[in-house]
Amino acid sequence: MCSRANKKIFRIDLGTTKYKATWDLQKRLAELRSRGKIPDCVILSEHYPVITLGRGASADNLLVSRAYLKENGIDLLEVERGGDITFHGPGQAVLYPIIDLRNRNCDVHQYLRDLERLVIKTLDELDLRAGTKEGLTGIWVNDHKVGAIGVAVSKWITYHGLALNVTTNLDYFKLINPCGITGFPVGSVSGLLGQDVDVVDVSNLLAENFAQMFYYEIETQENIYDLLNEHSSV
Repeated sequence: MCSRANKKIFRIDLGTTKYKATWDLQKRLAELRSRGKIPDCVILSEHYPVITLGRGASADNLLVSRAYLKENGIDLLEVERGGDITFHGPGQAVLYPIIDLRNRNCDVHQYLRDLERLVIKTLDELDLRAGTKEGLTGIWVNDHKVGAIGVAVSKWITYHGLALNVTTNLDYFKLINPCGITGFPVGSVSGLLGQDVDVVDVSNLLAENFAQMFYYEIETQENIYDLLNEHSSV
């Protein structure tokens, strides 16, 4: 089990970013974390439209051509997280924890269940009753998939994480079979509640619940690149 004593965690708010830049940042932070140069971190972001294919992705789950994606300004990247194909875009709250699992019994399976619990707790506070589906990835509300989870682990340091549809344009998901699933629709927090919800508010709630559930004290990093430069030659 993880320690109940509060530990420091760096919170990094990036705003809306290109996926590739944030992916590169995660890998740099994971490397620094593995060497003990920084504490655990949590990155908050939204992304410009991008489709990513995880380690378990099938090319058949991309329903349009690469040329179509390019013409419509949608990036396509193959990444090392677990899982199949997914979409990230504006209106989606994305959380990337950079966590040392050596402090969590090196239990990747439990970590994934913890991320599910985090999203379910957050949605409960937004008056949505969420859960999981046996044999299927993600977080679900009334048979609508609202959240995706996929992580990578290197030297027991996690990166990648979770994405929760808040005000996301769900038409983008028609370009793929999300996570390889065809039998259930995708949903969003705003759509299921029938009212506008601020994605920044939801991101803040996710971060606060993450800290509370896993016994962290948040220290916000205003300029993460200063931190990277500090350690670049170490």
